[in-house]
Amino acid sequence: MWYNDLRPEAELIPNKYALIFYQDHLKMSEADKKRALQHLVELKQGLVAKIPPKTMDRNILLASWNIKEFGHLGNRLPESYYYIAEIINAFDIVAIQEVKRTLFDLNLVMRLLGSHWAYVITDVTEGTPGNKERFGYIYDTRRVQHSGLSGELVIPEDMANEETKVFQLKRTPSIAGFKSGWKSFAIIGLHLHPGNEDDDQELRKEEVRLLLEVLKEKKNNGHLWSENLIVLGDTNLYNDNTDIVQLFTDDDFKESAGLLGKPTNASLSESYDRIFMGVDRYFKLVKDANDIEKGGVFNLYDYVFSNAQRPLYHDFMLAHKDNPATLTDDDAFDSYYHRYWKRNQISDHLPIWIEIEEDSSSDFLESKRSQIDD
Repeated sequence: MWYNDLRPEAELIPNKYALIFYQDHLKMSEADKKRALQHLVELKQGLVAKIPPKTMDRNILLASWNIKEFGHLGNRLPESYYYIAEIINAFDIVAIQEVKRTLFDLNLVMRLLGSHWAYVITDVTEGTPGNKERFGYIYDTRRVQHSGLSGELVIPEDMANEETKVFQLKRTPSIAGFKSGWKSFAIIGLHLHPGNEDDDQELRKEEVRLLLEVLKEKKNNGHLWSENLIVLGDTNLYNDNTDIVQLFTDDDFKESAGLLGKPTNASLSESYDRIFMGVDRYFKLVKDANDIEKGGVFNLYDYVFSNAQRPLYHDFMLAHKDNPATLTDDDAFDSYYHRYWKRNQISDHLPIWIEIEEDSSSDFLESKRSQIDD
Protein backbone atom coordinates (compact mmCIF):
# COMPACT_ATOMS: atom_id res chain seq x y z
CA MET A 1 0.00 0.00 0.00
CA TRP A 2 1.09 3.54 -0.81
CA TYR A 3 0.69 5.81 2.22
CA ASN A 4 2.89 8.80 1.29
CA ASP A 5 -0.02 11.22 1.03
CA LEU A 6 -0.76 10.62 4.72
CA ARG A 7 2.64 11.89 5.89
CA PRO A 8 2.66 15.20 7.84
CA GLU A 9 3.19 18.26 5.65
CA ALA A 10 6.47 19.01 7.44
CA GLU A 11 7.77 15.65 6.25
CA LEU A 12 6.41 15.90 2.70
CA ILE A 13 7.88 19.24 1.66
CA PRO A 14 11.62 18.63 2.24
CA ASN A 15 11.57 15.03 1.01
CA LYS A 16 9.53 15.68 -2.15
CA TYR A 17 7.60 12.42 -1.91
CA ALA A 18 5.56 11.46 -4.96
CA LEU A 19 1.88 12.00 -4.21
CA ILE A 20 -1.29 10.44 -5.56
CA PHE A 21 -3.71 13.11 -4.34
CA TYR A 22 -1.75 16.05 -5.72
CA GLN A 23 -4.66 17.86 -7.39
CA ASP A 24 -5.91 20.83 -5.39
CA HIS A 25 -9.43 19.45 -4.88
CA LEU A 26 -8.03 16.14 -3.59
CA LYS A 27 -5.26 17.40 -1.30
CA MET A 28 -5.70 16.36 2.31
CA SER A 29 -5.44 18.76 5.23
CA GLU A 30 -3.53 17.75 8.35
CA ALA A 31 -6.88 17.12 10.07
CA ASP A 32 -7.98 14.92 7.14
CA LYS A 33 -4.77 12.90 7.40
CA LYS A 34 -5.04 12.41 11.14
CA ARG A 35 -8.64 11.24 10.84
CA ALA A 36 -7.81 8.87 7.98
CA LEU A 37 -4.79 7.44 9.79
CA GLN A 38 -6.85 6.66 12.88
CA HIS A 39 -9.61 5.01 10.87
CA LEU A 40 -7.14 3.05 8.73
CA VAL A 41 -5.60 1.58 11.87
CA GLU A 42 -9.07 0.54 13.06
CA LEU A 43 -9.92 -0.88 9.63
CA LYS A 44 -6.69 -2.88 9.47
CA GLN A 45 -7.39 -4.30 12.91
CA GLY A 46 -10.86 -5.31 11.74
CA LEU A 47 -9.50 -7.00 8.63
CA VAL A 48 -6.96 -8.95 10.68
CA ALA A 49 -9.73 -10.07 13.04
CA LYS A 50 -12.27 -11.05 10.36
CA ILE A 51 -10.30 -12.13 7.26
CA PRO A 52 -7.85 -15.08 7.19
CA PRO A 53 -4.21 -14.21 6.48
CA LYS A 54 -2.71 -14.84 3.07
CA THR A 55 -0.61 -17.99 3.36
CA MET A 56 1.73 -19.07 0.57
CA ASP A 57 0.82 -22.42 -1.02
CA ARG A 58 -2.12 -22.80 1.38
CA ASN A 59 -5.00 -20.51 0.45
CA ILE A 60 -6.53 -18.16 -2.12
CA LEU A 61 -8.76 -15.39 -0.78
CA LEU A 62 -11.44 -14.53 -3.33
CA ALA A 63 -13.82 -11.62 -2.79
CA SER A 64 -16.67 -9.98 -4.67
CA TRP A 65 -17.74 -6.38 -4.15
CA ASN A 66 -20.17 -4.00 -5.80
CA ILE A 67 -18.44 -0.65 -5.24
CA LYS A 68 -21.17 1.88 -5.90
CA GLU A 69 -20.82 3.64 -9.26
CA PHE A 70 -17.06 3.20 -9.19
CA GLY A 71 -15.76 6.02 -11.37
CA HIS A 72 -18.94 8.07 -11.53
CA LEU A 73 -19.58 9.60 -8.10
CA GLY A 74 -17.89 12.98 -7.77
CA ASN A 75 -17.64 13.56 -4.02
CA ARG A 76 -15.57 10.64 -2.75
CA LEU A 77 -13.04 11.84 -0.19
CA PRO A 78 -9.38 10.83 -0.57
CA GLU A 79 -9.66 8.79 2.61
CA SER A 80 -12.47 6.74 1.03
CA TYR A 81 -10.09 5.54 -1.67
CA TYR A 82 -7.67 4.47 1.06
CA TYR A 83 -10.39 2.45 2.78
CA ILE A 84 -11.42 0.77 -0.48
CA ALA A 85 -7.80 -0.07 -1.32
CA GLU A 86 -7.07 -1.36 2.19
CA ILE A 87 -10.01 -3.77 1.98
CA ILE A 88 -8.98 -5.00 -1.48
CA ASN A 89 -5.43 -5.46 -0.18
CA ALA A 90 -6.68 -8.09 2.30
CA PHE A 91 -7.60 -10.47 -0.54
CA ASP A 92 -5.91 -12.13 -3.52
CA ILE A 93 -8.62 -11.51 -6.13
CA VAL A 94 -11.52 -9.08 -5.87
CA ALA A 95 -14.25 -9.16 -8.50
CA ILE A 96 -15.72 -5.67 -8.81
CA GLN A 97 -19.15 -4.71 -10.10
CA GLU A 98 -20.32 -1.22 -11.15
CA VAL A 99 -17.00 -0.07 -12.60
CA LYS A 100 -18.18 2.85 -14.73
CA ARG A 101 -17.03 4.21 -18.07
CA THR A 102 -14.35 6.44 -16.56
CA LEU A 103 -11.49 4.60 -14.85
CA PHE A 104 -10.52 7.51 -12.58
CA ASP A 105 -11.49 5.75 -9.35
CA LEU A 106 -9.99 2.43 -10.41
CA ASN A 107 -6.67 4.02 -11.35
CA LEU A 108 -6.46 5.86 -8.02
CA VAL A 109 -7.04 2.65 -6.08
CA MET A 110 -4.50 0.75 -8.19
CA ARG A 111 -1.85 3.37 -7.42
CA LEU A 112 -2.62 3.06 -3.70
CA LEU A 113 -2.34 -0.73 -3.88
CA GLY A 114 1.10 -0.67 -5.48
CA SER A 115 2.90 -2.15 -8.46
CA HIS A 116 2.35 -5.82 -7.59
CA TRP A 117 -1.38 -5.44 -8.17
CA ALA A 118 -3.01 -5.69 -11.61
CA TYR A 119 -6.50 -5.71 -13.06
CA VAL A 120 -8.59 -7.05 -15.91
CA ILE A 121 -11.71 -5.20 -17.03
CA THR A 122 -14.41 -5.61 -19.64
CA ASP A 123 -15.79 -2.94 -21.91
CA VAL A 124 -18.93 -1.14 -20.71
CA THR A 125 -22.33 -2.56 -21.59
CA GLU A 126 -23.87 0.14 -23.75
CA GLY A 127 -27.51 1.21 -23.68
CA THR A 128 -29.78 2.28 -20.84
CA PRO A 129 -30.20 -1.24 -19.34
CA GLY A 130 -26.41 -1.68 -19.17
CA ASN A 131 -26.06 1.51 -17.10
CA LYS A 132 -22.60 2.13 -18.61
CA GLU A 133 -21.16 -0.50 -16.27
CA ARG A 134 -18.22 -2.83 -16.71
CA PHE A 135 -16.79 -5.67 -14.63
CA GLY A 136 -13.32 -5.72 -13.14
CA TYR A 137 -10.99 -8.18 -11.43
CA ILE A 138 -8.22 -6.78 -9.25
CA TYR A 139 -5.59 -9.32 -8.24
CA ASP A 140 -2.32 -9.63 -6.33
CA THR A 141 0.26 -10.82 -8.87
CA ARG A 142 2.45 -12.23 -6.09
CA ARG A 143 -0.30 -14.72 -5.27
CA VAL A 144 -2.28 -15.43 -8.44
CA GLN A 145 -1.78 -15.16 -12.19
CA HIS A 146 -4.27 -14.17 -14.83
CA SER A 147 -4.52 -17.12 -17.23
CA GLY A 148 -5.07 -15.02 -20.34
CA LEU A 149 -8.78 -15.81 -20.46
CA SER A 150 -10.87 -12.65 -20.49
CA GLY A 151 -14.16 -12.21 -22.26
CA GLU A 152 -17.89 -11.65 -22.12
CA LEU A 153 -20.68 -14.21 -22.24
CA VAL A 154 -23.10 -13.41 -25.04
CA ILE A 155 -26.39 -15.28 -25.41
CA PRO A 156 -26.79 -17.01 -28.81
CA GLU A 157 -29.93 -15.96 -30.63
CA ASP A 158 -31.41 -19.47 -30.66
CA MET A 159 -31.31 -19.70 -26.85
CA ALA A 160 -33.45 -16.64 -26.21
CA ASN A 161 -37.09 -17.08 -25.28
CA GLU A 162 -39.32 -15.01 -27.57
CA GLU A 163 -42.08 -14.94 -24.96
CA THR A 164 -39.96 -13.30 -22.27
CA LYS A 165 -38.29 -10.88 -24.70
CA VAL A 166 -35.00 -11.40 -22.84
CA PHE A 167 -32.30 -11.77 -25.49
CA GLN A 168 -29.22 -10.74 -23.47
CA LEU A 169 -28.48 -10.07 -19.82
CA LYS A 170 -28.79 -6.36 -19.07
CA ARG A 171 -25.14 -6.19 -18.02
CA THR A 172 -23.15 -8.58 -20.19
CA PRO A 173 -21.53 -11.15 -17.84
CA SER A 174 -17.76 -11.33 -17.81
CA ILE A 175 -15.48 -14.35 -17.59
CA ALA A 176 -11.82 -14.33 -16.51
CA GLY A 177 -9.40 -17.16 -15.76
CA PHE A 178 -6.91 -17.34 -12.90
CA LYS A 179 -4.24 -19.76 -11.72
CA SER A 180 -2.50 -20.25 -8.41
CA GLY A 181 -0.50 -23.32 -7.48
CA TRP A 182 -2.71 -26.36 -8.04
CA LYS A 183 -5.78 -24.31 -8.80
CA SER A 184 -7.10 -23.10 -12.14
CA PHE A 185 -10.56 -21.58 -12.26
CA ALA A 186 -12.75 -19.20 -14.22
CA ILE A 187 -14.76 -16.45 -12.55
CA ILE A 188 -18.04 -15.31 -14.08
CA GLY A 189 -19.03 -11.84 -12.90
CA LEU A 190 -22.72 -10.94 -12.68
CA HIS A 191 -24.87 -7.93 -11.98
CA LEU A 192 -28.43 -9.13 -12.44
CA HIS A 193 -31.66 -7.19 -12.89
CA PRO A 194 -32.84 -5.55 -9.61
CA GLY A 195 -36.26 -5.32 -7.97
CA ASN A 196 -38.63 -7.74 -6.28
CA GLU A 197 -41.91 -7.25 -8.10
CA ASP A 198 -43.20 -10.29 -9.96
CA ASP A 199 -41.98 -8.96 -13.33
CA ASP A 200 -38.54 -8.23 -11.88
CA GLN A 201 -38.22 -11.72 -10.46
CA GLU A 202 -39.23 -13.33 -13.75
CA LEU A 203 -36.73 -11.23 -15.70
CA ARG A 204 -33.95 -12.05 -13.25
CA LYS A 205 -34.85 -15.74 -13.37
CA GLU A 206 -34.64 -15.69 -17.16
CA GLU A 207 -31.24 -14.00 -16.98
CA VAL A 208 -29.98 -16.82 -14.76
CA ARG A 209 -31.54 -19.49 -16.99
CA LEU A 210 -29.86 -18.06 -20.09
CA LEU A 211 -26.48 -17.76 -18.38
CA LEU A 212 -26.58 -21.36 -17.13
CA GLU A 213 -27.68 -22.56 -20.56
CA VAL A 214 -24.66 -20.87 -22.17
CA LEU A 215 -22.28 -22.35 -19.60
CA LYS A 216 -23.81 -25.80 -20.03
CA GLU A 217 -23.40 -25.68 -23.82
CA LYS A 218 -19.79 -24.54 -23.54
CA LYS A 219 -19.05 -27.31 -21.06
CA ASN A 220 -20.71 -29.99 -23.22
CA ASN A 221 -18.77 -28.82 -26.27
CA GLY A 222 -15.46 -28.70 -24.42
CA HIS A 223 -15.17 -24.95 -24.97
CA LEU A 224 -14.45 -23.95 -21.38
CA TRP A 225 -10.89 -22.99 -20.41
CA SER A 226 -11.52 -24.55 -16.98
CA GLU A 227 -14.36 -26.68 -15.67
CA ASN A 228 -13.94 -25.03 -12.27
CA LEU A 229 -16.48 -22.22 -12.53
CA ILE A 230 -17.23 -19.60 -9.89
CA VAL A 231 -20.29 -17.45 -10.59
CA LEU A 232 -20.39 -14.41 -8.34
CA GLY A 233 -21.44 -10.81 -8.00
CA ASP A 234 -24.40 -8.62 -7.25
CA THR A 235 -27.13 -11.09 -8.14
CA ASN A 236 -29.88 -8.89 -6.66
CA LEU A 237 -31.36 -12.11 -5.27
CA TYR A 238 -33.77 -11.53 -2.42
CA ASN A 239 -33.94 -13.98 0.44
CA ASP A 240 -37.24 -15.38 -0.87
CA ASN A 241 -35.98 -15.93 -4.46
CA THR A 242 -35.43 -19.62 -3.75
CA ASP A 243 -36.71 -20.70 -7.17
CA ILE A 244 -33.90 -18.75 -8.84
CA VAL A 245 -31.29 -20.22 -6.51
CA GLN A 246 -32.69 -23.64 -7.39
CA LEU A 247 -31.66 -23.07 -11.02
CA PHE A 248 -28.04 -22.92 -9.87
CA THR A 249 -28.48 -25.96 -7.63
CA ASP A 250 -30.04 -27.98 -10.46
CA ASP A 251 -26.93 -27.29 -12.56
CA ASP A 252 -24.60 -28.51 -9.78
CA PHE A 253 -23.60 -25.09 -8.49
CA LYS A 254 -23.52 -24.64 -4.74
CA GLU A 255 -23.13 -21.73 -2.36
CA SER A 256 -20.48 -21.65 0.30
CA ALA A 257 -21.89 -22.65 3.67
CA GLY A 258 -19.96 -19.76 5.18
CA LEU A 259 -22.04 -17.25 3.21
CA LEU A 260 -25.52 -18.75 3.33
CA GLY A 261 -28.16 -16.37 4.63
CA LYS A 262 -25.77 -13.56 5.54
CA PRO A 263 -26.96 -10.05 4.56
CA THR A 264 -24.65 -8.26 2.15
CA ASN A 265 -26.21 -4.82 1.71
CA ALA A 266 -25.38 -1.82 3.89
CA SER A 267 -28.86 -2.00 5.44
CA LEU A 268 -28.19 -5.63 6.46
CA SER A 269 -31.60 -6.66 5.11
CA GLU A 270 -30.89 -8.86 2.05
CA SER A 271 -28.26 -11.24 0.65
CA TYR A 272 -27.92 -9.63 -2.77
CA ASP A 273 -24.31 -10.68 -3.29
CA ARG A 274 -23.65 -14.39 -3.82
CA ILE A 275 -20.93 -16.86 -4.79
CA PHE A 276 -21.93 -20.08 -6.58
CA MET A 277 -19.35 -22.76 -7.34
CA GLY A 278 -19.49 -25.48 -9.97
CA VAL A 279 -16.16 -27.20 -9.41
CA ASP A 280 -14.43 -30.60 -9.44
CA ARG A 281 -13.84 -32.76 -6.38
CA TYR A 282 -10.34 -31.40 -5.83
CA PHE A 283 -11.58 -27.81 -5.58
CA LYS A 284 -12.33 -27.23 -1.92
CA LEU A 285 -12.80 -24.40 0.51
CA VAL A 286 -10.86 -24.17 3.74
CA LYS A 287 -12.96 -25.19 6.75
CA ASP A 288 -12.98 -23.79 10.27
CA ALA A 289 -12.75 -25.65 13.57
CA ASN A 290 -16.47 -26.50 13.31
CA ASP A 291 -16.00 -28.03 9.83
CA ILE A 292 -17.82 -25.09 8.19
CA GLU A 293 -16.47 -23.67 4.94
CA LYS A 294 -14.74 -20.38 5.55
CA GLY A 295 -16.41 -17.37 4.00
CA GLY A 296 -18.30 -14.32 5.06
CA VAL A 297 -19.32 -10.70 4.70
CA PHE A 298 -16.99 -7.95 5.86
CA ASN A 299 -18.95 -5.09 7.43
CA LEU A 300 -16.58 -2.22 6.82
CA TYR A 301 -18.97 0.22 8.50
CA ASP A 302 -18.01 -1.25 11.85
CA TYR A 303 -14.64 0.45 11.34
CA VAL A 304 -14.98 3.37 8.91
CA PHE A 305 -17.88 5.79 8.49
CA SER A 306 -19.37 4.21 11.58
CA ASN A 307 -22.25 5.63 13.56
CA ALA A 308 -19.87 7.00 16.18
CA GLN A 309 -17.77 8.74 13.50
CA ARG A 310 -20.73 10.51 11.92
CA PRO A 311 -20.22 13.94 13.63
CA LEU A 312 -16.75 14.13 12.05
CA TYR A 313 -18.31 14.43 8.60
CA HIS A 314 -21.07 17.02 9.13
CA ASP A 315 -19.20 19.73 7.21
CA PHE A 316 -18.63 17.36 4.28
CA MET A 317 -22.30 16.41 4.23
CA LEU A 318 -23.30 20.07 4.14
CA ALA A 319 -20.91 20.66 1.24
CA HIS A 320 -22.06 17.61 -0.73
CA LYS A 321 -25.84 17.77 -0.30
CA ASP A 322 -27.76 19.48 -3.10
CA ASN A 323 -30.02 21.17 -0.55
CA PRO A 324 -28.00 21.50 2.68
CA ALA A 325 -30.74 23.58 4.28
CA THR A 326 -32.64 20.33 4.88
CA LEU A 327 -29.96 19.20 7.34
CA THR A 328 -31.62 21.04 10.18
CA ASP A 329 -31.05 18.75 13.15
CA ASP A 330 -29.23 15.65 14.34
CA ASP A 331 -31.90 13.28 13.03
CA ALA A 332 -31.61 14.78 9.54
CA PHE A 333 -27.83 14.39 9.57
CA ASP A 334 -28.16 10.82 10.81
CA SER A 335 -30.63 9.83 8.09
CA TYR A 336 -28.62 11.43 5.27
CA TYR A 337 -25.36 9.95 6.56
CA HIS A 338 -26.55 6.36 6.76
CA ARG A 339 -28.93 6.27 3.78
CA TYR A 340 -26.91 8.23 1.25
CA TRP A 341 -23.65 9.95 2.16
CA LYS A 342 -21.53 7.08 3.50
CA ARG A 343 -22.84 4.77 0.76
CA ASN A 344 -21.68 7.29 -1.84
CA GLN A 345 -18.28 7.36 -0.15
CA ILE A 346 -17.84 3.58 -0.31
CA SER A 347 -20.86 1.50 -1.34
CA ASP A 348 -24.34 0.29 -0.53
CA HIS A 349 -22.93 -3.26 -0.69
CA LEU A 350 -20.48 -5.06 1.58
CA PRO A 351 -17.63 -7.22 0.27
CA ILE A 352 -18.17 -10.99 0.43
CA TRP A 353 -15.39 -13.59 0.44
CA ILE A 354 -14.41 -17.25 0.46
CA GLU A 355 -11.14 -18.98 1.31
CA ILE A 356 -10.08 -21.52 -1.33
CA GLU A 357 -7.73 -24.38 -0.48
CA GLU A 358 -4.81 -23.92 -2.86
CA ASP A 359 -2.92 -27.21 -2.51
CA SER A 360 -5.07 -30.28 -3.17
CA SER A 361 -2.14 -32.54 -4.02
CA SER A 362 -2.75 -34.90 -1.08
CA ASP A 363 -6.32 -35.59 -2.22
CA PHE A 364 -5.12 -36.08 -5.78
CA LEU A 365 -2.34 -38.49 -4.80
CA GLU A 366 -4.65 -40.49 -2.54
CA SER A 367 -7.25 -40.83 -5.29
CA LYS A 368 -4.63 -42.10 -7.74
CA ARG A 369 -3.28 -44.56 -5.19
CA SER A 370 -6.74 -46.00 -4.63
CA GLN A 371 -7.19 -46.53 -8.37
CA ILE A 372 -4.20 -48.87 -8.57
CA ASP A 373 -4.95 -52.50 -7.80
CA ASP A 374 -2.89 -54.22 -5.13
